[in-house]
Amino acid sequence: MNLAFIPVRGGSKSIPLKNIKILNGKPLVYWTAKAANEAECIDKVIIATDSSEIKETVLGFEFTKLEVYDRNPENAEDTSSTESVMLEYINQSTLSDNDLFFLIQATSPMLTSEHIDNMYKSFIESNSDSMFSGVREKQFHWIEEGEVVKPINYDYRNRPRRQEFQGIIAENGACYINSVLNIKKDKCRLSGKIKAFELPSYTSYEIDEEADWIIVEKLMQSHRVIKYF
Repeated sequence: MNLAFIPVRGGSKSIPLKNIKILNGKPLVYWTAKAANEAECIDKVIIATDSSEIKETVLGFEFTKLEVYDRNPENAEDTSSTESVMLEYINQSTLSDNDLFFLIQATSPMLTSEHIDNMYKSFIESNSDSMFSGVREKQFHWIEEGEVVKPINYDYRNRPRRQEFQGIIAENGACYINSVLNIKKDKCRLSGKIKAFELPSYTSYEIDEEADWIIVEKLMQSHRVIKYF
């Protein structure tokens, strides 16, 4: 079984009930839930929430693959890790060790079913243990070391041209794939031989603050993500 797991809390402080706030005519969580529901590789979609309001909203989507899991409030605190609710669900489920677990973030509404299916295909072909979605960044990065800064991905004395610069892959937080066995063993969304699946740069935006809402709404319209609506 390939299971898509979307954890959503009711206690967001930056934007109250952020996960069901309207984005381009639909609640935020609708977009990733619909993408997962329409992905051919996904057998079941689980939305894990501690909020009765979110639960009611999500069940109203009437997606054929979707179920709601009532997560433990202890794993829905500000300090709770995503892995804690992943493991909570896995430990009470009937999933087998060989089943694949797709962790999908509701705050990444640019993710589409095509992205998920293509990522799954890449995962199978790569023979990797786990995979994350990411975007390629071609900025020059520096790190602070004491009172100075040092470059971490290029030589400033031999500055490459952009078209010749490979850049680095940054997680965009949208999707992760791992086996149930690995997650139980390592208690982490990523483990073993890890590969990256590159998505378009516009998918790097995640919704955390009010300003993100304006940017993502326009991006969804310009990239026709809202064709699903």
